[in-house]
Amino acid sequence: MYRVAVVGATGAVGTEMRRLLRDRAYPAAEIVPFASERSAGRQLDDGLVVQGLADDERLDGFDVAIFSAGGSISKEWAPRFAAHGAIVVDNSSAFRMDPDVPLVVSEVNPDALDHINKGIVANPNCTTMAIMPPLHALHDEYGLTAMVATSFQAAGGAGQKGMDELIEQVPGLLADPYALQTRGASAAAKVANTAVFGKPLAFNVVPLLGTDTGNGYTDEEMKLQNESRKILGIPALAVSPTCVRVPVMVGHAIEVRATFEREPSVARALEVMGAHQGVELDDVPTPLEWAGRDEVAVGRVRADLGDPKSLNLFVVGDNLLKGAALNTVQIAELLHERGLLSARAAA
Repeated sequence: MYRVAVVGATGAVGTEMRRLLRDRAYPAAEIVPFASERSAGRQLDDGLVVQGLADDERLDGFDVAIFSAGGSISKEWAPRFAAHGAIVVDNSSAFRMDPDVPLVVSEVNPDALDHINKGIVANPNCTTMAIMPPLHALHDEYGLTAMVATSFQAAGGAGQKGMDELIEQVPGLLADPYALQTRGASAAAKVANTAVFGKPLAFNVVPLLGTDTGNGYTDEEMKLQNESRKILGIPALAVSPTCVRVPVMVGHAIEVRATFEREPSVARALEVMGAHQGVELDDVPTPLEWAGRDEVAVGRVRADLGDPKSLNLFVVGDNLLKGAALNTVQIAELLHERGLLSARAAA
C-alpha cells in the first residue's frame, strides 16, 4: 500500500484524480491532497484536508505524487518530490519534451516507464492524448508518416475557469438572439468577460488557442507535432496542426488526415482501431455524448479522396478524463503493476 500525494487537488483535474484513485481502488494507504497555501486546511468533499506547498518537510514518505497544478508549480515541486523518494506523474507541459522523462499514454507506450531517469513521468497534452491510441493501432498496421490534425477543443481544456467563462457568456447573448444573426460584431462587443479565450466563445468558435511560438503556430499546435513524435517513436512524423476552441463544456474532438507507408483499407482500419485498448468505434462521435467516458471514440473513417495512402477519421475524448486525470492515474497503476514504486522505495 502506497502513500500518494495529489498536487493541485482542488482543481477540476485534481478533483477527478482523487475520485479515480478512490473509484479504481488504487492501493493507497493514504492520499494527501496538496494545493496553494491559501487552500491549506480546507476539507474536501471526500473528507481529505488540503496541505499547502510550503516546505520540504511535508514531502517525506510519499511513493508516488500525481500533479495537475500548472507548469510553474511542476517545475519547482516535481523535482523536490522526486528528490524525497516519490515517482512523480506530471500532467503539465513542464517535462514532456525532456529526453530523460518518459511521455506516456498508458495503452500506447507503457514500456517507456523502463527508464525513469529523473523520477518524473510526463502526461501528454489532452488533445495529443486522444488521438494516440487510434493512431498507434494504425501505425502498427500501416506505418504512419504524416498527419493533418484539426482540433475542436472544449472550454474545459482551460480548466474550471474556462467552463465558467463559457456559461457566463450565454445568458447575455441569448437575451438578443436576433443580434446573433444580424449584428454579430455588436453582440460580441457586449460580452464582458473574455479573459480566458480572448474572444467570446459562446455561440462562436475561436481559431487561436495557445501562445504564438514565432512560426505562426501556437504552443498548443506544436504539442500535437512534438508529443506525437515522441510517444509514437516517429521522429520525422510530418504534422500540420490547427487548434480551435469551441463552445463545448468537456470533450475535445480532432479531425485527422493520416498518411501511411502502405495503402490502408477502411475495413481493416476499423478492425485494428476497434481492437485497440482504450478505443471504441462510433459512427458519429460527439463530445457531449462521450463526456464522462474513459475511452476515446473514433468515427467518420473514410478513404481520402485524393491520396490512396491516407485515411480521414474523427476522434473524440473527454479531456478531463483520458486527456488528463485518467491517464495520470493509469500511469500510477502501471508503476504499481511493474513494481517500480517498491523498487524506488527500496533504493
